[in-house]
Amino acid sequence: MLKSFHHTFDEVGTDEAGRGCLAGPVTAAAIILPKHFKNNLLNDSKQLSETKRDILRPIIEEDALCYGVAHIFPEEIDKINILNASILAMHKAIDQLNENLKFIIVDGNRFKPYKNVPFECIIKGDGKYMSIAAASVLAKTYRDEYMAHLHDEFPMYNWKKNKGYPTKEHREAIRTYGLTKYHRKSFRQLPEQLTLKL
Repeated sequence: MLKSFHHTFDEVGTDEAGRGCLAGPVTAAAIILPKHFKNNLLNDSKQLSETKRDILRPIIEEDALCYGVAHIFPEEIDKINILNASILAMHKAIDQLNENLKFIIVDGNRFKPYKNVPFECIIKGDGKYMSIAAASVLAKTYRDEYMAHLHDEFPMYNWKKNKGYPTKEHREAIRTYGLTKYHRKSFRQLPEQLTLKL
């Protein structure tokens, strides 16, 4: 059962999606939910079907006190590395919130201080706390939507289905067609034994 982290004040929950992908942005969301927000469907977005995530997104957006979503694109990821890009995406999502920030809870184990707001990193936080779970649903649905748009431009990689993750099909397409401007050049796109002609 998911819970709130603090009952005394509104906490910001933040999470990202797409860290392990070969293509597309890393996307983060940050959200403040009302104190007594409850939703029995809400869980870590990875545990939810796409249909459930799509049902939840408008409910979360409607009920949230405020939320923000930010993409960091491959060019930036390649410059600053995926960990820094993930944290930057979270900071940019938090920038969009219009409430007075008291406390930030972050999914995972790495974060950099945001202004002077106290924070706590929580491993598997998206399965424990409502606001992180809600952020994980927003990050995932916004990123999936973005990848579906990119799919129209480069249908041979089937990003609509694999969302840029390193599936066998995605890697086969990279081997056949090479890399696009949406691929992260700093990532190992193919296993060692397969060389990639750039």
